[in-house]
This record gives sequence, C-alpha cells and structure tokens, in this order.
Amino acid sequence: MAGNWGVRAGERLIPLLPAGREVLVLAPMQDVTDLAFWRIMARYGGADLYVTEYFRVYAGSVPERHIAESLEQNPTGRPALAQMIGQDIPALCRTAERLQQLPVAGIDLNLGCPAPIVCRKQAGGGLLPYPEKIDTILGALRSCIDCAFTVKTRIGFNDPGEFPRLLEVFARHALDGLTVHGRTVRQMYRQPVHFEPIREAVRALPFPVIANGNILSVAGAEAAQGATGARGFMLGRGAIRNPWLFTQIREWQTTGEVQTRPTLRQLRAYIGELYEGTSPPGLSELKRVGKIKKYLNFVAQSIPGAETFPDAMRRAATERELFAACDAALDRDGYLPELAPGEALVPTGNRDGCYDRDLTGGSF
Repeated sequence: MAGNWGVRAGERLIPLLPAGREVLVLAPMQDVTDLAFWRIMARYGGADLYVTEYFRVYAGSVPERHIAESLEQNPTGRPALAQMIGQDIPALCRTAERLQQLPVAGIDLNLGCPAPIVCRKQAGGGLLPYPEKIDTILGALRSCIDCAFTVKTRIGFNDPGEFPRLLEVFARHALDGLTVHGRTVRQMYRQPVHFEPIREAVRALPFPVIANGNILSVAGAEAAQGATGARGFMLGRGAIRNPWLFTQIREWQTTGEVQTRPTLRQLRAYIGELYEGTSPPGLSELKRVGKIKKYLNFVAQSIPGAETFPDAMRRAATERELFAACDAALDRDGYLPELAPGEALVPTGNRDGCYDRDLTGGSF
C-alpha cells in the first residue's frame, strides 16, 4: 500500500543524504539540543542532518517560537527536520502544514519519548501499544506532508516482540525514513540496546533506516553498522560528550582511520563554549550553572584520573566552583578516551533525555 499518496518511499529524504557513506544525525533532546547547541556542534564539524526538539501538538497548540527559531536561523548549513509529538490527528496535520512554511527538509513524528508524563497522554512512546492508531496517524500525516516525512520510534513499549507488528504498520506508508532506538519504552536508557530489531527494519522496509541508541564512539558506530546494516546513525549523548565525534566517524567512513584526537584541554575549552554559548541573555548565575550541568552530566563521565569530576560538578552552585571542578579534571595532559561498544553514559536525576515535566498549555 506504500505510495497511496503519490509519493514513493524514501524519495524525498534520500537526495539529502550523503552519497557513499552512512548519514550522521544529531538526536533531538528536549531543552538540550537547541539552536545554541546546533551552533556549537557546527563549529566542530557537526551532523549531516539535524532534528529539532519536539513541538508539542494538541488542540489549540501553536509551534513553540524558540524551537521554530532553530529552523529559521539554522546555523549549520545542513538540512533539518521539524519533530512533532502528539496524538490529536487534526492538530498534527494543522501543525505539519504550519511547519512546512518554515525552512525544513521534512517533518518527523516522535514515537519514542519514554517520559512517563508523555506516555500517559498516549504520545511519543506511549503510542506504541496502539498500532492501529499509529496507522491512522501516519496515513493522515502522509496526506498533508509534501516534504520528507520520517518517524523516530522505539522497538516496543514493554517488549521487543512488539516490533514486528509496528514494522507492518510502518511498511504500509510511504515514509522517507525511520529512526529506530534499539530499546523499549520501559527500558528508558538502560542496557542493553537491541540491534536485531533494527536489522529487521533494514531488511523489511523500502526506505532508509537509521540506528539509534548508545552509539557513543567510532567503535560503537562500527559495531552498530555491522550489527544492523543501517543507512546511518543518530547520535545524542555521545556527541554531547565528544563534539568531535561526527568528524571522527566521517574520517573512519572515508579513510578507515581516525585522525582527530581531542585532548583533555580541548575538552575543557569546549565546556567553556557550552557555558557561554547555551545560556540565554539575562539568566542568573545559578540558572546558568544549572543549565550547563545538563551537558556536563555526559561530558564528565569516563574521564580516567578524574573519577570525582561528576560529583564535584553536580555539587557546584557557582561559576567559580563549576570551573574549578573542570580545571581539576581536565587542565592536564591526556586525550579524551574513546568509549568501547557497550559502554554507557548514564542519565542522572529524573531527566532521561525526554524531560518529564508537565506539558505546557494543554494535553495530548
């Protein structure tokens, strides 16, 4: 049944992807991978494709201005997708039509956010137990989206055994791409990542499949490619910890070797860029320190000889205390170590990538 809307699967996304190698995508992380972070990533080489933080969609919703600015002011020189989250079909179609008036390469539907407040509203990963509803949503959106239409999903809500039924639904629609996070909603960000369902999607679907989940290094990308055969990789935490990661993976893809080896002092300089570049004007020092910790929760992990860095960073209440902890850990000789396949960056607190605060101004 693919092609019912006069669109062949994948035809609108494939021309945007690099030829001869796997595409590299920056994962959307709410309140983290914003316009300011895109700007910093671009200075380090950046992704081939960007995805916005999700636009919350419900009856009466209006696309959030600060997220729309990521598209209007896109500093990367690379294409970007606008991501939506919600389950109200008229509102989704209305929002998709509005977002297509912005400089977007496509529209992405979030079927993967595991935050409980989102799932309780049958949005994000909370839609996965309802494949018939997903089927209806995808059909409606494909009919009103003229640019690329992609989906980001997990492999089930409770169990990976749910994924074959979801694959049947995805295969019925002329999607332009599918990103598969190799965990269930219940797993959140805990180990392990299941690569076999991603391989099943690659084999079954006529459009590009992107692998997502714990790809934190060149070795991790190589392992994911060998296990899945995916058309590309979506990176989130790994790129926050190591902004050179996109460049390193490209080097591996094109030459088989990695030439870029960031030092600990270069990592310290990157933290300074994050602090200066991601804080909106007028933010108090306490809030600026709190905001940078969203990034440092991942940067501070797995630094040999700096095992106290994560705790010292989290205790810091002032800029001086924060950067004293950074200097103690990173103002020395040495290189940022590459994480081995299977290593993890563990989220801290209750903010598991998709933040679980209540959704502003309405419900899904």
